[in-house]
Amino acid sequence: MLTMTRKLSLPWRCWLLAAALSLSAADKPTDNKTLPVRGFCIPAPSGNRVDEFIKFIEEELAPRSVNVLILRVDYGFQFTSRPEMADKNGLSKEQAQKIAAACKRHQIRIIPLVNLLGHQSWQSNCGKLLRVHPEFDETPEVKFPEKYVWPNPDKLYCKSYCPRHPLVHEVVFAMVDEVCDAFDADAFHAGMDEVFYIGEDQCPRCKGRNKAELFADEIRTLRDHLQPSKRQLWLWGDRLLDGKLTGLGEWEASRNDTHAAVDLIPKDVVLCDWHYERADQTAVYFAMKGLDVVSCSWKNPEAAAAQVKDMVRFRESSTPQMKAHFQGVVQTIWSGSSGFLDQFYGRRPANDQKNPGHTEVNCFKRMFEEIANHP
Repeated sequence: MLTMTRKLSLPWRCWLLAAALSLSAADKPTDNKTLPVRGFCIPAPSGNRVDEFIKFIEEELAPRSVNVLILRVDYGFQFTSRPEMADKNGLSKEQAQKIAAACKRHQIRIIPLVNLLGHQSWQSNCGKLLRVHPEFDETPEVKFPEKYVWPNPDKLYCKSYCPRHPLVHEVVFAMVDEVCDAFDADAFHAGMDEVFYIGEDQCPRCKGRNKAELFADEIRTLRDHLQPSKRQLWLWGDRLLDGKLTGLGEWEASRNDTHAAVDLIPKDVVLCDWHYERADQTAVYFAMKGLDVVSCSWKNPEAAAAQVKDMVRFRESSTPQMKAHFQGVVQTIWSGSSGFLDQFYGRRPANDQKNPGHTEVNCFKRMFEEIANHP
C-alpha cells in the first residue's frame, strides 16, 4: 500500500488522506445536538413497574434524544450499607442495574437523586431519615400537626437535617455511595431545594452561624465526598437566588439568606434552575457566576418551549467561555412515576382545572418537540 501511494500524484495522495480522515471521524460517536443536556427527571418506579419503565425509556425517551435521566430514588431503596434505612418495597440493586443497563444501551446518563438537607418531611409525615435518626433533626422542637396547613406559626414546610451533626454524613454518605454504585453513576443529584430550616437559633450546633455559609459548607462537603469517585454533584438552584431582590419569592428562590452561597460553592457543581410558571432567565445569572446550569420545566408547555428557545439563544449569543455553562434543559415529573406513566399511556386522565392543557405529559411532549426544532 505504501509503495502504491508513493507512485500516486500529490492531489491523489491528498484525496486519499482526506478520505481516510473522514472515515475515521465517521467511526467516532458524535453528538451534533444544539443542547448538551436534554434531560428528564422522574421518581424511581416501584419494583413491579420496572419493566414498563424500561419500555418507556426505550420507546419514548431514547427516540426523543433524551441523554440525561435524573431518577429520584430518595430513600426508596433496599439499602444494605445502612440496614436501618432500607425500604423493603423500594428498588433492589438488581432492579437498579436493570434500569442502568437500559440507559447505557441508549447512551443516557443516569443520575440518581436522594433529597439531602431539606425535604426530610412532608406536611404531617416525617421522612425516613429523621424517623430512624431523630437526633439529626434541625428543629426537634417543631412538632407535626394532626392537620397540616400553610402558613403555620412554626413556618413548617419540610424538615431539614442538621448539617453540623457529627454523625449525619456517616449515614448519608453510605446511602449516596450505595445508590451511585447500584446505578453505575458518574454523577449524583443531592436535591437541596426549598430548604426553609437551616441555621436555626434553637440548634446548639448552628445557632448564630451564617446561613449562606452553612448551605455552601454542605454543598462543598457533598462535592468533596464525591470527588475521589469522580462523580459530579448536581442540585436544584433555588436556594442560590435572592427571593427578595428578584421577586421570585420563597419557593423558587431564598428568603432566608442562603442566596449568598452562590459565591462560596465549588464551580464544578451543576445547577438545575427550575421555574414552572414562567421562563425566568436566571440561568444567565448562574452562568455569569461560572456555574453550569440547566433550565427545568414541569407542567406549562409554553414555559418549557420558551426555556428551550432561551437556552439555544444563550448558547448562540455567548462567548465560548459562557456558552459552555448553558448546558440545556430538564423536564421534571412530580406526580410519581406510576401516575405519570398512567397518564402518558392514557390509563388515567390528567388536567389542570385552572389551566387546561397544563399537564406533565403535555409539557414533556412540547419540550422535546421544541428541542427537535433545534438539531
